Amino acid sequence: MSNVTYDDFAKLDIRVAKITATESIPGKSKIIKGTIDLGNEIRDVIIGGAQYYRPEDIVGKVVIVIANLEPKTMAGIESNAMLLAADVDDKPFWLTVNEDVPLGSPIK
Repeated sequence: MSNVTYDDFAKLDIRVAKITATESIPGKSKIIKGTIDLGNEIRDVIIGGAQYYRPEDIVGKVVIVIANLEPKTMAGIESNAMLLAADVDDKPFWLTVNEDVPLGSPIK
């Protein structure tokens, strides 16, 4: 794996967000549709790991997202951010914060 420059890292808009709603996607067993709150805007996202978590179990979770990743359409839904997660045998463990951090706060 090659090194990334600080300038490359600085291009990423990494922020704190809250999952405010989720729903199953008909015919999909590994992804769900989610809605996140970035403090000043609401976005739809695709969330992986549906085979491990029920959609309602992750509502309210505060997560870390890349907010400026190019949108990607999956299952007819445009995902407008990416939740960051540790990956253990394909099961996501979403990155979060322990303190009460305002939504939309930047990660540096």
